[in-house]
Amino acid sequence: YLFYIISIAAIVAFVIGISMKLRRYGFKTILRPPGGFWKRFGKAVKLTITNSTIIQNNRLAGLMHLFIFWGFIVLFIGTLIITLEEDVLKYLAPDLMFFRGDFYIAYSFVMDLFGLLFIVGLSIMIGRRIALRKTRMSYETLKEKKIKKVSIMDDWFFVLLLLIIAIGGFAVEGLRLVGDPTQAEPFSFLGTGFASVFQTVGVTQGMANAAYPTSWWIHAITALIFVGYLPFSKAFHVFSGFLSMMLSDENAGKTLPKVEEGPLGESGEEAGEVSGTSDLSKTFTGKELVMLDACVRCGRCHDACPAMSSGFPLSPRDVIMELKRKSGPKEGNGKAMATYVTKEALWSCTTCLACMEQCPMKIEHIPFIVNMRRELVEEGEVDKQTQDTLEFLTRYGNSFGKSERMRAAWTKELDFKIKDARKEAVDYLWFVGDYASYDARTQDITRKVSKVFDSANISFGLLYDDERNSGNDVRRIGEEGLYEMLVETNAESVNNCEFKEIITTDPHTYNTLKNEYSQFIEGNGGKLKVKHYTELIWDLIQNGKLKIKRKLNLTVTYHDPCYLGRYNNIYDEPRKILNALGARIVEMERNRESTYCCGAGGGRIWMEDAPGIKERPADNRIREAVALKNVNTFVVSCPKDYVMFEDAVKTTNNEGKIVIKDIAELVFEAMELKMSSKD
Repeated sequence: YLFYIISIAAIVAFVIGISMKLRRYGFKTILRPPGGFWKRFGKAVKLTITNSTIIQNNRLAGLMHLFIFWGFIVLFIGTLIITLEEDVLKYLAPDLMFFRGDFYIAYSFVMDLFGLLFIVGLSIMIGRRIALRKTRMSYETLKEKKIKKVSIMDDWFFVLLLLIIAIGGFAVEGLRLVGDPTQAEPFSFLGTGFASVFQTVGVTQGMANAAYPTSWWIHAITALIFVGYLPFSKAFHVFSGFLSMMLSDENAGKTLPKVEEGPLGESGEEAGEVSGTSDLSKTFTGKELVMLDACVRCGRCHDACPAMSSGFPLSPRDVIMELKRKSGPKEGNGKAMATYVTKEALWSCTTCLACMEQCPMKIEHIPFIVNMRRELVEEGEVDKQTQDTLEFLTRYGNSFGKSERMRAAWTKELDFKIKDARKEAVDYLWFVGDYASYDARTQDITRKVSKVFDSANISFGLLYDDERNSGNDVRRIGEEGLYEMLVETNAESVNNCEFKEIITTDPHTYNTLKNEYSQFIEGNGGKLKVKHYTELIWDLIQNGKLKIKRKLNLTVTYHDPCYLGRYNNIYDEPRKILNALGARIVEMERNRESTYCCGAGGGRIWMEDAPGIKERPADNRIREAVALKNVNTFVVSCPKDYVMFEDAVKTTNNEGKIVIKDIAELVFEAMELKMSSKD
């Protein structure tokens, strides 16, 4: 009877805790997610049972979690079976009791097998926590030290409590077998193993029988403590993590929500009249609260963040932890989100999406960070260099502060005229972008791209001085008003042109045109057809419109731009082009989904570097490339990458060791093209 009383108390605590969380999230958020409940639910179930979000980036961690997850599930089901047999059927329907014979043998073996996996998984977890306590499991970077203390206690209490429950259950089984030798359990190999250990250390039958009741109660109460503690602890990620995966948006970060949609959009909940997050306790949507609760502090985002590894004061994990602690109405006090995250940390973000790519719970860090940046912009908390750039963009429509009439000045050195898409129909509207248009270092590359297009006899044209900055990085700085102004201007120009597809050499431009402009531009089915120039060049090579006249005898490494790769999953086309050119590709360790950011994204290219950083991300990347054997060419497919890495080669004193080449330059060389008829 005492056991039942304690059990009921634990279950009541569990139900109260779960119901408090669900009420806080809002049942509408959970039951009516965009895309349909069952579709999202099925997605979360698949991710959960396979643990694919954990395995994808770390096989050992994935295997560890699989052992713990399935061990816990099977042991929990086994406990329910015993409860059904001993506490229900035994008294209400004894004729239906089934806990005997072959079923019992199979039950004993399966329970011990998954119990062993559970213990092994927990042991690996403890070992990893000890090994990583100074890196990703360290909380030294947290702004609030109180969170650090609570987090460390919760981490260890959670894992040790589970280990005590698991080992305690089989220890109790071992004592039972020592106390009654007639009950041989050959298929219960763990229980039998514990019995052998007890006998080896001198535990007699009488001692086992005396210790059994106490050990059983310790095990039972420990398990019930876990049940009641679960909704209020890190263990709650079993539920919140599932909900986070169910509510996650595959386009989060790639497509930022409009201001009125709230920080993470999709939830359908209003976020007030402000563009930022002025009232922490009122602005969080149910989806955001779910994601804050889902964080298990694993530190994967912390390790993956290029700002963190470069010594900038940003940890995506810490941002989520700080906000999680302050997400309740009592904690928030009507203060803004950015009150709890330093502005230095927020301005350090390159919006490279590495944190979200690595997160096993599908937490959407970038929308949180951008939304807080919106607030900083409203309050004028922007460095002078960035403020000047924003003023240039407002006045001239470009980040260089140059006249719009100079945007197409690079075309004057060509020996042919590029069509004016405002005046005649074209197949491809080339949205060139600021850096490819104005930066002296990249203008020559832009001319070579145009020569490649011209040699393929495709119909392409420009907006000339009607083109404005696409606004991708403006939006990610948090200047939503300026972004919308740029979009409206570009939309008016684009909608007055007749074309089939837009092409661009800038992955940042590519991302916002492809994923975000449909929020603002009508026509074209509500969605622009956009290609990156590597996609078009590969198409032209395949269909024979681009003739490769000589193979390049080069050993190269290719850098995946964040906005082309992680954001838009374009990894193969650039590599196929390089292979077609005869180049030998040696991959850097961080490639494709795990590519390392150049440091330019999120408006960082316009910002002042924080004092005291270890090294810029671009410098780190160049050192990685130089360490490769026989590689002397670093290939890029983004104007900003070209600029960042050209500078990095100089600052790391690697001139003469490696040269930066845009992929279009290599195509130009392999086609044996000339810049003019005089060449």
